[in-house]
Amino acid sequence: MKWLVLMCLFVPVHAVAQSKTVLPSELSIEVTVEENVAIPFTREMILISIRGVYRRHITREKLVQPDFNGFSWAQLGPDHWTEERINGRNFKVFTRRMAVYPVRSGTLTIGRFTHSLTLTDENDDWFQHDIQSEPLTIEVATAPASAGWWFPVRDLKISDQWSNAPDQLSPGEGVLRVIRIEALGATPEMVPPMPELHSPSAMIFAHPEKRLVELTPDGPVTYAFWRWTIRPGNDTSGIVEPLQFSYFDTVARENRDVTISAQRVAYGTVAGGETGVELNSEPTAARLPGWPAVALAAFVFAIGVVWGMSGRKLTGLPALQRFGIFDPLVRDLRTCARTGRADGLRRAAAAILRRDGLSQARLEQMREFDRRFYDPKAPAPDLMGFARDFLRN
Repeated sequence: MKWLVLMCLFVPVHAVAQSKTVLPSELSIEVTVEENVAIPFTREMILISIRGVYRRHITREKLVQPDFNGFSWAQLGPDHWTEERINGRNFKVFTRRMAVYPVRSGTLTIGRFTHSLTLTDENDDWFQHDIQSEPLTIEVATAPASAGWWFPVRDLKISDQWSNAPDQLSPGEGVLRVIRIEALGATPEMVPPMPELHSPSAMIFAHPEKRLVELTPDGPVTYAFWRWTIRPGNDTSGIVEPLQFSYFDTVARENRDVTISAQRVAYGTVAGGETGVELNSEPTAARLPGWPAVALAAFVFAIGVVWGMSGRKLTGLPALQRFGIFDPLVRDLRTCARTGRADGLRRAAAAILRRDGLSQARLEQMREFDRRFYDPKAPAPDLMGFARDFLRN
């Protein structure tokens, strides 16, 4: 009876003891491809998982990847280690998730992954042991011929955002347009280049585009931002033409077209739908004042003559501000021109327009100034010349 108890105690201890002999059932690793009903095209995302199942105590580990000949790749986040119970026994489970992109068609092979492990033996000494996965073969088809940019994605979201209402602008004001693209399954270099925005009657200034990428378990998500500053090119409004591009939906397995509609860019409107800036409107019929107004004018004139003959001078801030040297806005405009501050010069000019009213000549000067100020390829505006001509008109 005593020997039977000792044998029962010895068997479980021996079963879980660490030794230098590594059984195939104790360590295994495999690479699997996410199921896909169709043969993938070149540059289309393929998701793979590397999964290792281990019964032994692991002191150190390192996964060595193959060369990925014929593929580009991205690792989707850090490696994960978990504890799982399989067939009533506890195992350590290693998982790495990756996205691979075939760069050519045909039969491509992903080589063996090698997991280099440091194990312990019955004497608690460390020793090296490597396990390898089986090679993985993938059939890749040639991407269909396309006149545009080949852009395969699993999901695409697009938003068209404006810094303020594009048809409610103040005179001389511009608006920032941002088109945001969110593409699942695409890396930044796969997104089409920023298109040119056209308009027959608006001024458009393109900004450098921005691209960001976020790694998720479902694949990389790339964010692209296309930005333009737009101003009406005439006295009232302008039309920005639509944008178009296409992409390949890898889930539905079909090409899709994207059209971002045209947009009207205009100065603010008033009730009735007419623009608030009317430079060429017909003048209303003039009405002559009656005799009381004539008598009042004659009286004021006589007072002015008497005041002038008395030798007294007209004083007061409102009277002084009739002259440019005493006008604070004019002084600010000239100071900014002398010191080379183009942004301050434009603000002062816009303030003078709001106070004194719009004129065709001054609006033309403002448009030419904005074209040179916002366009990096245009010559810099002549600030002193602008201030001189602006105050003369």
